[in-house]
Amino acid sequence: MKDETEPLFWFLSITQKLRLKMNLINVFFTLLFTSTIYAQGAKEIIENADSKLRGKSSYSEMSITIVRPKWQKTMTMKNWSQGNDYAVSLVTSPAKEKGTVFLKRKNEAWNYLPSLERTIKLPPSMMTQSFMGTDLTNDDLVKQSSMVVDYTHKVLASERVLGLECWKLELMPKEESTVVWGKLIVWIDKKDFMQLKTEFYDEDEELVNLMTGHNVALFDGVKLPGKIEFIPLEDEGHKTIIKYDVWQFNKAIPSSYFTTQYVSRLK
Repeated sequence: MKDETEPLFWFLSITQKLRLKMNLINVFFTLLFTSTIYAQGAKEIIENADSKLRGKSSYSEMSITIVRPKWQKTMTMKNWSQGNDYAVSLVTSPAKEKGTVFLKRKNEAWNYLPSLERTIKLPPSMMTQSFMGTDLTNDDLVKQSSMVVDYTHKVLASERVLGLECWKLELMPKEESTVVWGKLIVWIDKKDFMQLKTEFYDEDEELVNLMTGHNVALFDGVKLPGKIEFIPLEDEGHKTIIKYDVWQFNKAIPSSYFTTQYVSRLK
């Protein structure tokens, strides 16, 4: 006798297979959509942190202390910036370096040397070199490369830094970008978008430098680390300490400040 339920079980089997396929398709597109949103979120985190440091414009006064096993040296600087494309830094002490200027205009950088009364355009190869004997590169100072534009972004985890819950992000340079670092790992706090820690890797993805933020304070109503330490991990006893005394945002700055013709007149 023929089992009349056999076609029904056969039909249900086909239906189950179709449902399984549909579920797999839904899972695939859900994962694809989620990963896309996650990537966009990582970039937005970096954008928020970057814009917080700059505002539409910014002015700051800071000291930079070079620490070595047997000596220390401190210089003071004034800095002006306008958006992401324009920045200028003036050394105000000690007397030997006073008047030295570093200027960034979009993707180009210049150095004004008062002793020579000359403005020199910095080639890309010089962006990896030390800034005035510190543990910062010239690129770290003038920020010719952009964490937002020149890197891809991915959230790796959530971790605590200085007792604050942070996003841990991986930044990898885009193929078309000319940047100093082969990889960056950045910790940004989830509440105020402060960049509290950064690991700098070379082209072989070997950890080279460590940057940490300390002494969080309000500057012109914006919460930021008031002290930043750069530590070259291969040089024991070496570090560079930046301390901010003044940090103002969204102030009117004459556009002439960001021209090669004006650098010798900055005060």
